[in-house]
Amino acid sequence: MDKVLIRELKVETVIGVYEWEKQIKQTLLLDLDMAWDNRLAAASDTYEHALCYETVSNRITALITEKPIELIETIAEMVAQCVMSEFNVQWVKVTVMKPGAVPTASAVGVTIERGCI
Repeated sequence: MDKVLIRELKVETVIGVYEWEKQIKQTLLLDLDMAWDNRLAAASDTYEHALCYETVSNRITALITEKPIELIETIAEMVAQCVMSEFNVQWVKVTVMKPGAVPTASAVGVTIERGCI
């Protein structure tokens, strides 16, 4: 199976359940693994057959920043559904990390997988 990867996509957004969190922007880091058949793009060396990681990254950033969200679990699910429905990806693995959320950890996060390989 081929995959297109995005690593540590940095998104500044309003995220959190506490009142003080709802007043500031915090950084989230996202990793995506997306099932995508790269054979046609590789054989033709043509952009139109590739899954554009820049377009996906821009769409995810817009999705996450359009309104405040409380849970990173919600963000992971939103991102997975968006990638699958808007980019015709059959399987996606999404990791959302929230650096600094727990003082004794470098980051906390969730990983979900959706779709079929």
